[in-house]
Amino acid sequence: MALMITDECINCDVCEPECPNDAISMGAEIYVIDPSKCTECVGHFDEPQCRQVCPVECIPNDPGHAETPEALLAKYHALQAEKASKG
Repeated sequence: MALMITDECINCDVCEPECPNDAISMGAEIYVIDPSKCTECVGHFDEPQCRQVCPVECIPNDPGHAETPEALLAKYHALQAEKASKG
């Protein structure tokens, strides 16, 4: 399941640099997570790094993007292949 950032976000800027998939970016008012890039850090870390550093705990699972651990790992491999092909 991809993650999402709620409107409790205080724009503290700590989550964005922690994302190994570059899935986090500044939205119109708060940071947002691109579900097509979010693997919950599967393939990189044991725990989602954005959640580890978030001081207000505003990064729950995104119920609109439910994915199995296997699907998250497949997405990780696809993202890594895409990154490698871009050099």
